[in-house]
Amino acid sequence: MKCEICKNKIEEIFLSKIKGTIIKKPGSSKPHYLCPDCQKKHPKKEELLEKI
Repeated sequence: MKCEICKNKIEEIFLSKIKGTIIKKPGSSKPHYLCPDCQKKHPKKEELLEKI
């Protein structure tokens, strides 16, 4: 699985859970996967949604 912003591979842990987060745009059902590094760079959800 790859990060939507930086396109780097997201590390997976036990039972194929990702070491990152999943967010959805309002009004959309498609999930967007983000790595922990991008979460640190953009702490607010609004900033993350703008970058996608």
